[in-house]
Amino acid sequence: MLPEPRQPTPIDPATTAPLVRAIMGRQARLSLRVAAVFLVLIFGLPLVNWLLPGVAQTRVFGFPLTWLFLAVLFYPLTWALSGYFVRESDRLEETIVAEQNAKRDK
Repeated sequence: MLPEPRQPTPIDPATTAPLVRAIMGRQARLSLRVAAVFLVLIFGLPLVNWLLPGVAQTRVFGFPLTWLFLAVLFYPLTWALSGYFVRESDRLEETIVAEQNAKRDK
């Protein structure tokens, strides 16, 4: 036998609106920080090529450092940034909900 479906918990807009605003605000700041790191990586490589051509052409495993970064390191770094964003976003949500619950229980 299947269990009876659970009825959804009623949502009180007076308590959920501040919670949603707090979550969205902190996640927006997190997004900006992660985007800034990503943009530094994206725009930093051409700057290194332009300003430090000797460093950019340094050979590592037979490849110029620039190509090694583009071909091998770029995708793991992108995955790492994405994983960091998801973990931090989940942590932020849990923290904000715990803070709201603590305020409500007082």
